[in-house]
Amino acid sequence: MNVNYDVNEIIKQFNFSGSFIKAEPYGFGHINSTFCVYFKNEDCSIHRYILQRINTNVFKSPEDLMENIENVTAHLKMKIMASGGDPNRETLIIVTTKDGKSFYRSETGDCFRAYVFIENARTYQLAKNPKHLYNFGKAVGRFQQLLSDFPVEKLHETIPDFHNTVKRYETFLKSVEKDVKGRAIEVKDEIKFVMDRADDTKVLLNLLKENKLPLRVTHNDTKFNNVMIDDITGEGICIIDLDTVMPGLSLYDFGDSIRSGAATAEEDDTDLSKVGISLELFEEFTRGFIETAGKSLTEMEIKLLPFSAKLLTFECGMRFLTDYLDGDVYFKIHREKHNLERARNQFKMVADIETKFKQMEDIVGKVCQSYGL
Repeated sequence: MNVNYDVNEIIKQFNFSGSFIKAEPYGFGHINSTFCVYFKNEDCSIHRYILQRINTNVFKSPEDLMENIENVTAHLKMKIMASGGDPNRETLIIVTTKDGKSFYRSETGDCFRAYVFIENARTYQLAKNPKHLYNFGKAVGRFQQLLSDFPVEKLHETIPDFHNTVKRYETFLKSVEKDVKGRAIEVKDEIKFVMDRADDTKVLLNLLKENKLPLRVTHNDTKFNNVMIDDITGEGICIIDLDTVMPGLSLYDFGDSIRSGAATAEEDDTDLSKVGISLELFEEFTRGFIETAGKSLTEMEIKLLPFSAKLLTFECGMRFLTDYLDGDVYFKIHREKHNLERARNQFKMVADIETKFKQMEDIVGKVCQSYGL
């Protein structure tokens, strides 16, 4: 592995059981570095853990970050057990360090954490069938439901203004103006695409200020690959990647779920003819989400579900384009112009949502009616 630290030494700092075999890169995350760590039991069976190096350039205070995760997972565990569920599969289980902490800080300042690996389940970059989206919707809705009585004021803001689309737009404009890499000339069409939709960035935040939308405990990064899908049942059993669990809007979780889950192509697919939103997958997710969270949603939240899909997709594309203009300093890239390709992909999906918006509104109305809302 191409790392600047000794994984063998890091592993010794945690309360793992068994004999260490190997560690290998795992997953598709853009921010943290993730490894799957293999251990052998005395009976020669193999078990695994997840080891992550926390990106402290993004998460400035790992103490606040891990306090959030400790508190949220403890609350989820309590609620899951009370409902007869299995907390070992339905929420993340933190593996503590030798001195009982939730993360380890090395002498070089690198921060690491570990979780028990959830076996017989996996994440997907794209939905393999419509049932995946229905179960994904149920999982996201249930996550909000289980945390509905968690005190919002106990949560730290791990990334300030994470979904503040007005500030995201202001940051984008500054990046266009500074043009530190001289790239603005080649992305004039993409810049215009963003500027033409500037008013959209204000909608949800204005309604929040006017107390027309409620502040909730939300995940804030509900990509489809942040839910573990059971290998046998196909159920969405566990929401992972809790770094951005903060006070937010239910619409953030719904919108980002649609952005990733109902997409017809992966977010960096360069064949834009493949990129768009699947109305079938949109309906399946909406059905699952409304089934578990619908009764707790306000009329305004329900009305704005289709708009949230457009806004969160737009926000993501704007962030990719901003990072490209800044010189690719935030998101991990794997090839030249990777962030630009991601931005173009997301903007194509936004355009497709705009053409299908009325159909999406009709789907929400039909689903809500079927659940008596």
